[in-house]
Amino acid sequence: MEEIDRQIMALLAEDGRMSFTDLAKETGLSVSAVHQRVRRLQKRGAIRGFTALLDHGQIGLALTAFVSIKPTDPAAPDDAPDRLAHLSAIEACHSVAGEESYILKVRVGTPNELEELLQQIRAAANVATRTTVVLSTPWEGRRPPL
Repeated sequence: MEEIDRQIMALLAEDGRMSFTDLAKETGLSVSAVHQRVRRLQKRGAIRGFTALLDHGQIGLALTAFVSIKPTDPAAPDDAPDRLAHLSAIEACHSVAGEESYILKVRVGTPNELEELLQQIRAAANVATRTTVVLSTPWEGRRPPL
C-alpha cells in the first residue's frame, strides 16, 4: 500500500468525518485526487465504512461483557455465528484459538438483561458460556499503527 493511502487512512481513522478538502490539505493532494483514492480504498475493502462512536452508557447499554462460547456437542456443525447473528446485543464475534470456539463482545443495560442474553445465546447456538463482565474501559477503538 502506498504511503499516501496509509496517511489518508490514518486521518480518516482519527476523524471519519474529515472532509475531502481537509484531507487534501493534510496530504498535499488535490481534492479530486483524495476523493479518487478514498473511493479506490473503499472499493478494495481497505476502508469498509464510516461510523459514529457512541457513548453506550447514554443510550442505555452501560454493561459490557465478553462471553466465551464452546459447543456442548463437539461433533455439531460450527455454525454458532450464523445462529447468533439475530441477537443485536452481540457487538462482535471473534473466532479464537484455545478451549473456547468464539468470544462475543456484548452490550446490555443491566445484569438481568445479561442473564437473559446468556440464556438466548445458549439456546440459539447450543453452547456453553463463560462470561467476563467489564468493570471499566480505560480505552478502546484505537486506530491501527499506519
